Amino acid sequence: MRSTEEVVESLRQALVGAGVVLPSLCVDPVTGASEEPFALVDLGRCNVRVAERLASVVRGERPVVGTHAVDARDGRVGEVMGHVGGDVRLRPVGGGREWDCPKGAVADARPEEVMRARLRKTNHESVRG
Repeated sequence: MRSTEEVVESLRQALVGAGVVLPSLCVDPVTGASEEPFALVDLGRCNVRVAERLASVVRGERPVVGTHAVDARDGRVGEVMGHVGGDVRLRPVGGGREWDCPKGAVADARPEEVMRARLRKTNHESVRG
């Protein structure tokens, strides 16, 4: 049987691999110092966005809430805000009106696509004043 510290580190790596960071993840100091054979794992505190992403990962949703995706129908890049029925709800990079995209028309956005969308938004705003 692995030690509690090893299990916590394994969980940390799995969460990071899924795009979720729980900075306070640790072995509970009270049960870790007691005579209990199995210490408790303290998942710690996190903000609402991290909790929402964690729930999305646990539900097996793809793409995960909080990541960026491309609407293959028109090439728009958006942040995944949630899953509604058979659709993925996306919000434009930099904010704006959300739209629904069928799951079959959604692809993970590459970093350069997200950067291009951010640059496009910034350029558009600078032209408008």
